[in-house]
Amino acid sequence: MIDHTGLTVTDIKRSEAFYKAALAPLGYTVLMSFEQVRGLGVAPKPDFWMVEGKATPPWHIAFRAASRAVVDAFYAAAIAAGGRDNGGPGIRAHYHPSYYGAFVLDPDGYNIEAVCHEPA
Repeated sequence: MIDHTGLTVTDIKRSEAFYKAALAPLGYTVLMSFEQVRGLGVAPKPDFWMVEGKATPPWHIAFRAASRAVVDAFYAAAIAAGGRDNGGPGIRAHYHPSYYGAFVLDPDGYNIEAVCHEPA
C-alpha cells in the first residue's frame, strides 16, 4: 500500500493553485505548507507532496475517485485551472470494463488522472 507520493514542480505557487482546484472534487486540500513544499490530502494526513525544483516529466499519478461524477468534476476543475487535456472522461475498456478515467497534463507536463473503478 502506498502511503504518500510527490512531484518536483518548477513553480510551487502555480502548482499549488492548479492542484488545489483540480483535486478539490476528490476532497483534497492543502494540509501542510512550507517555503517550497506543499502537502495535500484528505484530512488529517497529506499523501501528495510537491517540492519546488527541476521538474522531471513524464510521470503519471492516478487519484481514486468515488464516482464517475467525481472524475468528471476533476477533469472540469483541472482544465479550468490551466491543465491541458490528455484524455477526457470516459471508459477505458482495455484496462477493464468499468474503468472510468480522465487525464490532464499539469503545468509541468505531468500526466494526472482521476479514476473510478465502479460500474455505472
